[in-house]
Amino acid sequence: MLAAIASAWALLFGIALLMLGNGLQVSLLGIRATQENFTEIETGLVMSAYYLGFLGGSLLAPKVVRNVGHVRVFAALASLASTAVLVHAIFIEPATWAAIRLITGFCYAGLYVVAESWLNDRATNETRGKLLSVYMVVVLSGMAGGQLLLNLAAPGGFELFVLASVLVSIALIPISLTAGAAPAFATARPVGLVELYRLSPLGVVGAAGTGLAHGILFGMGAVFAERAGFTVGQISIFMSVMILGGILFQWPIGSLSDRFDRRRIMTVVTFAAAIFAVLAVIMINTGSIAGLFIAAMLVGGLSLPMYSLAIAHTNDYLEPGQMVAAGGTLVLAGGLGACLGPLTASLAMQILGPNGFFWCLAVAHAGIGVFALYRMSQRPAKPLDQQMPSVAVGRASPLAVGLAMKTVRDQMDRDVARLNR
Repeated sequence: MLAAIASAWALLFGIALLMLGNGLQVSLLGIRATQENFTEIETGLVMSAYYLGFLGGSLLAPKVVRNVGHVRVFAALASLASTAVLVHAIFIEPATWAAIRLITGFCYAGLYVVAESWLNDRATNETRGKLLSVYMVVVLSGMAGGQLLLNLAAPGGFELFVLASVLVSIALIPISLTAGAAPAFATARPVGLVELYRLSPLGVVGAAGTGLAHGILFGMGAVFAERAGFTVGQISIFMSVMILGGILFQWPIGSLSDRFDRRRIMTVVTFAAAIFAVLAVIMINTGSIAGLFIAAMLVGGLSLPMYSLAIAHTNDYLEPGQMVAAGGTLVLAGGLGACLGPLTASLAMQILGPNGFFWCLAVAHAGIGVFALYRMSQRPAKPLDQQMPSVAVGRASPLAVGLAMKTVRDQMDRDVARLNR
């Protein structure tokens, strides 16, 4: 395992720099949009544009990488993403920002595809799952670290935009110098959204609902905190603790879902996220900042692992040949939800004030829980010995999701082979 990490150090270091820049940028834009008197709806549209671009990039980038090569695609997209950050500081206007965020989302989707294809190339069947988990820790840690960079300069100036651009540009260096030949992309049998829903309704609805929640959390978290009157330091802590919660809770929740009926774990986790979101509203109304931070960490800790649970549950009902293509379909479902997340939260915040942010999260997670209860009444539980092991996957490309789904199937095949010896 250490050898696999050592062989992928350039990728992991480069992606950490990218996520530092991305984490800084998304919160900076939320704060700056409020300072520039963007309305809630305008800010929601700007933030939703990123996820729309990310969705398009997730579907198109693999074809571009296959035709052009992963190193050249990475260099082009990183350069474009770096330039886009600076444009925000020059043209401060909602429609322009929305267009730039659309481009940025497309770029980051392509960067994920390149990074994850190279990660797959460096891994073996035995190390792929653990390497994916390390990769996701690096991604989330980079996002959390990016929040703390908000404290280095005033959000009203241009310095933080320059810093975000520099981080994205520097990420080019380790990957461009050490990347090997582009790995081949396997051709998988397509799995349509309707077909996948028939196979695993809860998996599809869970991915879409979780995408909605994550779009709210990442897209509008800093906007909520700014409108609630937090200082820049408090905003950075608020955003960081939600992401930190996801890092801390990912493995325990995944482990529990492997030992018990996964639908029950999904139901408990998503309802708990909704409850703690309501608790966060209570903490806001009572003026308890420390209580709010604790509640926010629990909301993030319970919300972020839900995407992996939806993938693992879907994996339980797939044939081996369907897995990589199904990964792309789940990204589509999650991406559609994420596109609606910031806009939905902005509407709620316009009606309810800053508290609408947490009320929107509560409704999104409660909705997943209600559907999970319904599905448990419609189909018996999958026997535990037929459940696939879970693998941590965050908001990633279809390649990573497909690899995660294939990894657990390979592990199960190896376990069966050992038992039959």
